[in-house]
Amino acid sequence: MYRYTVIALGRMKNKPLTALCDDFSKRLKRSGNFELLELKDGDVESEGERILEALAKRKDARVYAMAEEGKTQTSVGLAKELLDLQGYPAIFIIGGAYGLSPAVKARADVLFALSPLTFTHEIARMLLCEQLYRAVSINTGSNYHHA
Repeated sequence: MYRYTVIALGRMKNKPLTALCDDFSKRLKRSGNFELLELKDGDVESEGERILEALAKRKDARVYAMAEEGKTQTSVGLAKELLDLQGYPAIFIIGGAYGLSPAVKARADVLFALSPLTFTHEIARMLLCEQLYRAVSINTGSNYHHA
């Protein structure tokens, strides 16, 4: 069983990206346990406090903070890493427009980057949802991922 949570700051305003996120979220929910937790945006410090408060309720999870200085991973590599968690929950945090607070980065188990490029938080959310779905597809043998 997959147990993934995405914590994201701010609401999605771009309708096409929202539709893509919703589609991948529905697919993820069908294949296991998936939650998208949307927190109110603000300044980096107040966002950080809200994130740490949400994490305090989920102490048993492996925490991935999306950060430009984080490590990148191939889709197959991410799938393997998530499979190795063996049902242990994973939380992925996407910061707001100004990134994540140092306290959130310090709390993370992994600093993770989708790419060396910088994306808006909306694009990052859509890409992360797609990559989580791709990882689940790889791990379940679905034909979604073509190597």
